[in-house]
Amino acid sequence: MSLPVLDYLVLWWGQQPVGVLSIDKGGAMHFTYGADWLADASALPVSQALPKHTEPYDDALCKAVFGGLLPEEAQRIAVARALGISPDNPFRLLAALGGDVAGALSFLKEGEKPPIFDHKTPPSDPLDDAALLALFERLPRAPMLAGEEGIRLSLAGAQSKLPVILSGAGIRIPRAGEISTHLIKPEPLHFAGLAANEAYCLALARAVGLDAAIAEWRIALDRPYLLVARYDRKHSDEGSTERLHQEDFAQALGVPPQRKYAGDGGPVFADCFALLRRAATRPATEVLKLADAALFNLIIGNADAHAKNFSLLCSDDGHVQLAPLYDLVATHAWPELAPKLAMRFGKAATLEEVDKETFALFAAEAKLGAPYMRIRAAELADKIIFMIAGGFEVPGLADMRKVGDLAAGIANRAERLRIKAGG
Repeated sequence: MSLPVLDYLVLWWGQQPVGVLSIDKGGAMHFTYGADWLADASALPVSQALPKHTEPYDDALCKAVFGGLLPEEAQRIAVARALGISPDNPFRLLAALGGDVAGALSFLKEGEKPPIFDHKTPPSDPLDDAALLALFERLPRAPMLAGEEGIRLSLAGAQSKLPVILSGAGIRIPRAGEISTHLIKPEPLHFAGLAANEAYCLALARAVGLDAAIAEWRIALDRPYLLVARYDRKHSDEGSTERLHQEDFAQALGVPPQRKYAGDGGPVFADCFALLRRAATRPATEVLKLADAALFNLIIGNADAHAKNFSLLCSDDGHVQLAPLYDLVATHAWPELAPKLAMRFGKAATLEEVDKETFALFAAEAKLGAPYMRIRAAELADKIIFMIAGGFEVPGLADMRKVGDLAAGIANRAERLRIKAGG
């Protein structure tokens, strides 16, 4: 027997109401699609884990899908403290932060509608380097600027980040109803070089033909940061911006954030490939893109490529594809970080463990041929070696000496994988 409803939020997709997210007196969340959304054949489910039907979804799936939109780990604790809310209450956190989350969804109180930005309103002041540095110093205490008047922003992940707008005048904080265009990721003080590392890996991915987020290395006085263009946005020729729907693989598979790692019982590559085959509009193409992503992460030494670091992106016409790659970091650059892959490549948890059988096992997970995987691994490794040897553009990073050791290490790993693939 269900308990009485304590409170609820209306879930919106853009300017259209989708359904209701409620919390009962026992603290459990439930989600129910609205009748109009169910009746509209063109209206898509908000998640692969929440197909359209009349019955309400239970607390576990709500926490996996909607709780997966919230900050994680220390970021979540800090934002909850700033708001005076329990970090274990995703409903209240969504009520406070859910005005602008990843993708196209919004969570609003009854009677509220997603604000439409009035372009006649004077823009907010651009942030100079001093203001940016002050912002970076404020974010650990108030992630997403939680608690500041008129700001209701949320992004998943454990790293500090903030949605912003980049215009000709510079970087600005979005006003009510204004759609962010970029993310800023301040470099953590305890991981020197992280911003340059990620900028390099993203640029390298694009240089070898992979679809990856566009990012620029910048510095505010003495604090480096990454400025990342949001891929879940569509920009018109007239200058307007629209939000596109996305969800990460953990959400799509109904897995809560605390189980995002395979070692904690979370998704493995076989689950991810199966998801793409049933969700993508052109699954054959998207499966190959995910296989390339797995190879690339193996080569650069990104051990943190878990289920929340891959996403599905839905265009405004309903086309579903693998989202551009993001959070590409060569984590092997920090010896204190775990070297084992978040999702094994076949049976291998490290590059050293890769052998001929490994390619066969991974190919089986992807339902691809083992010879193809070995050939593609060698091709991608060759491209990476060539690009590193010849140099390629890393936006904002004029001094490539900042990543000299990183580049040499990745080239070495690429050569080792090329040899293993040919064996």
